[in-house]
Amino acid sequence: MRFTKILLLLTVVAGVVTGSVAVAANAHFIGTPTFTDNGLTLSSSGKIAGLGNADTFIQLSASGVPTVTCTSPGGNEAPGQNPGSVTTAGGQPFPASSLKNGSLLFNVHTNPPGAITGKQGGCPNNNWTATITDIAFTSATITVYQGPTCAQDPPTVPKTGCDTVVLQQTFTP
Repeated sequence: MRFTKILLLLTVVAGVVTGSVAVAANAHFIGTPTFTDNGLTLSSSGKIAGLGNADTFIQLSASGVPTVTCTSPGGNEAPGQNPGSVTTAGGQPFPASSLKNGSLLFNVHTNPPGAITGKQGGCPNNNWTATITDIAFTSATITVYQGPTCAQDPPTVPKTGCDTVVLQQTFTP
């Protein structure tokens, strides 16, 4: 009877251990990711190896100097405003089934920046309309998350079950 209880306990423990999600121990980029400046967004593509067999979410965030056009209340445009900096971000979920032997090809892009006020855009006041027309990207960070909910909607991070960072690296595009 005692032997049966021990065997049952070992079977349960083995099931818990093998049923858990393997998380990457040595995730790394194969080569250097490529970056493409699309004007208001930045795209990056590349290959990652050393991933665990789990849902994956790749987030790209990028910072840069925006070019802004100010439009007066009368409709006159004043180009060439360059206020501070702006950060944009975007991401792409990948189900565990898209990984091949712990490797993943990716192509991810940021979203365009949100609206800004006239003052934020370097215009004389908030009666003016500020429009970002271009971004000169200066840095980009790729963050790779893994977990059982990383490919579920909504495709955002961090969320419960998709909050383990397995790789993060900053680049100058």
